Amino acid sequence: MNKKSYFLFSLVTLVFIMLSCKDNEDPTIATNPFDIISVSSNDARDKIVVISDLHLGNDLSYSETVAHLDRIEQLLNEVRTSATIKELILNGDILDEWYVPTQVDTYGDGTQADFVRKTVAANQSIFYVLNGIIADGKIKVTYIPGNHDMGLKAEHINIAMPGVNQARDSEEKYGVGTYHPDGYPQIAIEHGHRYDFFNAITPNANESEAPGATIPPGYFFARIAANSFTDPTTLEAATKVHDVTLNDAGNAEQRSKYIYYSLWKQVIDSLIYVKDNFDEKIFKTNIGNFTKDYSINDVLPYNSETDGSIQMNLYNGSFTQSNWEERLKYNNAPVMTNINEAIVGSLKTAFIDEQSNVQYFQNSLSAVRLVLFGHTHLPMIKSYTNSKGEACIYANSGSWEDQKTRDKTANIDQDTKKMYFLVIAPVESNTQNLQVLLYQYRYGKHSLEESKKIYL
Repeated sequence: MNKKSYFLFSLVTLVFIMLSCKDNEDPTIATNPFDIISVSSNDARDKIVVISDLHLGNDLSYSETVAHLDRIEQLLNEVRTSATIKELILNGDILDEWYVPTQVDTYGDGTQADFVRKTVAANQSIFYVLNGIIADGKIKVTYIPGNHDMGLKAEHINIAMPGVNQARDSEEKYGVGTYHPDGYPQIAIEHGHRYDFFNAITPNANESEAPGATIPPGYFFARIAANSFTDPTTLEAATKVHDVTLNDAGNAEQRSKYIYYSLWKQVIDSLIYVKDNFDEKIFKTNIGNFTKDYSINDVLPYNSETDGSIQMNLYNGSFTQSNWEERLKYNNAPVMTNINEAIVGSLKTAFIDEQSNVQYFQNSLSAVRLVLFGHTHLPMIKSYTNSKGEACIYANSGSWEDQKTRDKTANIDQDTKKMYFLVIAPVESNTQNLQVLLYQYRYGKHSLEESKKIYL
């Protein structure tokens, strides 16, 4: 055999060997993206995954999340097949009982249980995977209530996800909960709505209208928002909020009501504008002890014809500092905040994110050093130092609802919008040395946005 023939023979043989090795690669080598995180040893079930704000709706004709459903299913399948995840935490607003157009009777002729069954049917592929994870028994799945699902009772969540672990403060206050993952009392995970004036549980606010109702004003905000996008109008053609005057600036309650009015005016006139007649009884409630029909003007402040004071038909007695503090206590918030800052903070949500520092890190009675919220829909990781001089981390898990648009012909690349999740991963199996990683699920791939380490 001459040199040229020998070279060709050797080359063909080498290629054959390489292809044979590729065909016989060990199939157990990890390819799951959760199992190849660089800081982790990736040899044990020690990672915690946190997602929130899926906003799975009852009817896909108006649900907040439709375009992202396939990606949610894909991510959950990755969770299910991971060999290194020990916990999956669903941190609130998983099912959505609030984002319903005003004229729609939320339960129809049925019950809350029927509503949940319909929501499961509308999002069948998602609940198939979630319930598969629960049934497999390898990964603990924990549900924490958010504001959009605060009214869903434990037995009805169990219809959607049989056997899921539920983190609720109590049977009475089932619309809020804090979860400390197994082995981590220094980690607190909650949705974050308990500090939000618009969205915290609101007891005794409307006893004459709806005895026993605890649904906060944010519920009505969500339903107007649903109208704004399902039955859109132009900014020019939208109905405008009536003018209200602050006639007694020295009265603290009147000032708080005026701030509340100003916020409503801002969001309805420019963000969730609608063409509805504000006097028409368009809200079909029939949930959470609300049984009547209401108008938009029922939730908006107005000037009394008798003395010019600011009044409202719903939530009228909720605007004193003492009332807000009683409400915070009812929601099990340990540190009191200023009512006016909380009202504004419902829109300027840095206030809510900052409650991780106020309620936990600067609270000398708290040993928590890592706090995770959802709710604000703004993904982030921030460093803090607590009152003892120790390093702390706050992280927000963002959201999964579609990018909203009133123009149904708009070309939006939804595969680049939202879809965030958090991973807590021990560094090289050291359970006290943790890395918190924030990912976006871009085009079905894990895109690392930010990460920080903390030693507990």
